[in-house]
Amino acid sequence: MVKVTKKQIEEELKNGAKNITEDDLKKVIGRIDEIEKKFEYRSPLRRFASDIKLLCSIIKDYASGEYRKIPWWSIAAIVFTLMYMLNPIDLIPDFISFAGYIDDAAVLAACLFMVEQDLNTYKDMEKELMN
Repeated sequence: MVKVTKKQIEEELKNGAKNITEDDLKKVIGRIDEIEKKFEYRSPLRRFASDIKLLCSIIKDYASGEYRKIPWWSIAAIVFTLMYMLNPIDLIPDFISFAGYIDDAAVLAACLFMVEQDLNTYKDMEKELMN
């Protein structure tokens, strides 16, 4: 079995986020339906479906200019993570049963941890708008 450490996951995320561009943001936004469907039907990752919806929402709002109270690095980390989810050949290829989803979940968890404060600020803003 392939073993991936927490440090490898964090480094993958940090290095990947450094190379994200506005074009990557647009590409991911164009594939949001595909990303969300992947999490609805992939039972090992289904528990992250609401997190994925939140990440997709924040990047759409960032791209449209509706929400800019988030540093580019956080947006880049989110975009990289979503691109990673779409890539079937990553640290552990998705075609390896169940184990192929472990790195996807680990990258997603690392991203959620790294941008947690920015996500909480965004959620608070959404709550204010609903009231």
